[in-house]
Amino acid sequence: MKFNRMSFVMAAAGLLAVNAYPASQDDISRLGRDLTLVGAEKAGNADDTIPTFSGSETAPPGWSWGKPRVAYWKYKDEKPLFVIDVSNVDKYADRLAPGQIQMLKQVKGYTMPVYPSHRDCGLPDFVTRNTKEGAGKSTIGKDGWSLASAVLPGVPFPVPKAGIEIVWNWLMRYQTAGQEWTNGNEYVSPRPGGSEPIKLSYKTTYYYPWAEEGQHSPQDMGGLQNGNYYGYATPAAMAGQGVMQRYYFGKETDSWYYFTGQRRVRRLPSYAYDAPLIGYENQYPADASWVFSGTPDRFDWKIVGKKEVYIPYDNFVAQDFTRKLEDATGQGAVNPNFRHYELHRVWVVEGTVKAGMRHSTPRKTLYVDEDSWLLVVGDDYDAQGKIWREKENFIAPQWEIQACTPIAGVFNDMTSGRYVLDQTVLGTGKDVRFFPPGTHDPRLTDNYYTGENLGTISER
Repeated sequence: MKFNRMSFVMAAAGLLAVNAYPASQDDISRLGRDLTLVGAEKAGNADDTIPTFSGSETAPPGWSWGKPRVAYWKYKDEKPLFVIDVSNVDKYADRLAPGQIQMLKQVKGYTMPVYPSHRDCGLPDFVTRNTKEGAGKSTIGKDGWSLASAVLPGVPFPVPKAGIEIVWNWLMRYQTAGQEWTNGNEYVSPRPGGSEPIKLSYKTTYYYPWAEEGQHSPQDMGGLQNGNYYGYATPAAMAGQGVMQRYYFGKETDSWYYFTGQRRVRRLPSYAYDAPLIGYENQYPADASWVFSGTPDRFDWKIVGKKEVYIPYDNFVAQDFTRKLEDATGQGAVNPNFRHYELHRVWVVEGTVKAGMRHSTPRKTLYVDEDSWLLVVGDDYDAQGKIWREKENFIAPQWEIQACTPIAGVFNDMTSGRYVLDQTVLGTGKDVRFFPPGTHDPRLTDNYYTGENLGTISER
């Protein structure tokens, strides 16, 4: 793994830190100069395969929400520069994550199409202003993992010194105050030798109380980081079931589940971390959503450095709700025509399970895009040190919010040979919707994300 000189300096700082420390004035002064306002290197790389940072794309002429984004993207006609497969994987190995290499070698016919790189993941002005103002004020709690203080919405640690800071940069990604999938799909590929996948459809909402314009802290709203609701429509065995969750800045997750057979809401205190989600045949651990989600307290996180990696980026085709889900779901992996890779610089963070804690994957490696702080690739290792899951977030600019977000994700199980295509709008006929700042909606309130309300809104 090759890193530049600056990466080694920062990696050393992360390895030495027990708790994270606020950015220095020298660090803060770099924001807007050689670094972007959220901490990425402005310049491209030495061979011009990574361009200079360009900032947020504006909505193309003629596009409005409800129209397929890929049809209006100005680079939609670009062709792959090359395609990585098992025959040339060693040539590109320095710019691949270990899990990507294993996928190329293990899954028959697996390929990665690589396109020209575009750095179009910016953030709104009020988020970048908060980032610079809060850079010297954000702190990690005395427990070593909670976010104790920050100016939000913003990137808490634009010049990170420890791995936990980068994890919180990811968890604090700006996606407006909320988003909804009125029609969402999930797909679990068949067992090896089988022909029947699991297909789940649902409606879901996410709520981020700290993301409204202005300045907010982790202590607001009782320390609520985000709330989310899933209500399942299919398959028949899951129809009517629902889950409500509350994630916090400094304590464990609250989870409630509505069981249709009992017509009751039950609290599920263990429905977090690596607990298998109901209905997925043990293929979906709770914290696998969006590569890594939930409370980061069970791991010690360290910065390994920065690296140039081929990551899923500008994945507009994976957000094309007019396309059929079946067109994207290949036998052993997501169809390469729905995967779009570009070369970008990423932070590499390693998580190792803490002494006295347990987790089915005791080591994780996360790859975080420097421009957006979005988690784009992740490798999960089993107790024997072998890669168990290779995970990717498909990200793309969402023009109406001036930011990039994950718009689907995939995790490939290297042991079972199955994969999960997660939270996709493919085949649904409707795009993801974001709630702009100032939206008045009952789903953007603290009281919506409770066990009592789950019972109220459940239909069966």
